[in-house]
This record gives sequence, C-alpha cells and structure tokens, in this order.
Amino acid sequence: MDDEKLLQSIIDDEPGAFDEFVRRYGRRLMAFSVRTCVNPENAEDVFQDTLLKAYQALGDLREPKALRTWLYRVAANNCRMMRRKDRAPRKISLDDYKPPGWEDGEIVEVADWSDLPDDAAGRAELKQAFEEGLADLPPEYRMVLLMRDVEGLSTKETAEALEIGESAVKMRLHRARMALRHHLAEYHEQFAQGAEALV
Repeated sequence: MDDEKLLQSIIDDEPGAFDEFVRRYGRRLMAFSVRTCVNPENAEDVFQDTLLKAYQALGDLREPKALRTWLYRVAANNCRMMRRKDRAPRKISLDDYKPPGWEDGEIVEVADWSDLPDDAAGRAELKQAFEEGLADLPPEYRMVLLMRDVEGLSTKETAEALEIGESAVKMRLHRARMALRHHLAEYHEQFAQGAEALV
C-alpha cells in the first residue's frame, strides 16, 4: 500500500489503518527525534506529539505525496519548541560552526579511513564517534543532514519540511558534512595513534 492509499484508508477510518501508519513511520520518526533533539526525554515527547498531531490532522492533508515531508516538518518543529522550553533562546551564527581551516571554496584534506579494522568493536566505536559528531552539530545543520543523508528526503522536500530555501539546505548540508567529516577524521587519527602505541 503506497502513502496515498494509506492516507485514504486513514481518512476512511478503516480498521488498522493508523496502526499501519505507525508501523511504517513510527520507528523512523523516533530515530529522527532522538538524533534531532539529542535529549532522550525530549525525543520521546516529540515522537508522541508528532504521532498525536498526525492522528488529528492526517484527514485534512490534501497532498498525499507530501506525507513524509509533512511528518518530518512536524517532528522538527516539535523539537525546536522543546529546545525553546529547555533554555532561553539565543542567536547563533552558523558561520561559527565551519570546520577549522575551512573557507569558502577551499578543499579540506581529511584522513583516509579505509584502514579502520573491520570488526564489531571498531564499527561500534565509529558509530559512537558519528553519533557524538552529529550531536555536536548545531540543530539547524543536524536536521538538514538527518533529513537528506539519513532519511533520504530530497533537497526540495527538506526545504519544504524546514520552510527554508533550497540554497540554504545545500549550504547547511555541505557545512554539516564537513564538520562531521572533520570530527570523524579526528577520531580516526586518535584511533591510529592508539593502534601504533600497541605495536
């Protein structure tokens, strides 16, 4: 069943339709909420509120093809509201989060990670380093990177979900990738030094 048929079955109040919706999107929305909000308690609240809003509003959604984009917009907005409640709002400059040595148009050299050991411990450590780097990104960067690279939304869908221009999506995505890559390069360098010390 595609999203259009699923949405229609929810509108028609067919038995099990919303359960199917939760099966299809629940796990991904929860993962997105955890990574976007960072705080697990906030993520749980965001996830539940997103499902509640979906249940209340899916019948009014006029564009079935926009279902996925709409869901991520709701989750992203809920996470923003949670952050506002957690702390006083502050303005940040996204330029402050450029990786060290990065300038517009400049190529940044990063370490070659191909020699990382292919074992469970190494993969677990790399995953942890990725999650730490992701959590360190400013929320504006993190949301774009998650939507584009993890959830697979297009640039246009991401722009619509976050209500920003496509050029802003591309810029934030580029900077997020560079910052994350820099973080992982530091992890790789520390890992390599640790391995050399054992020899």
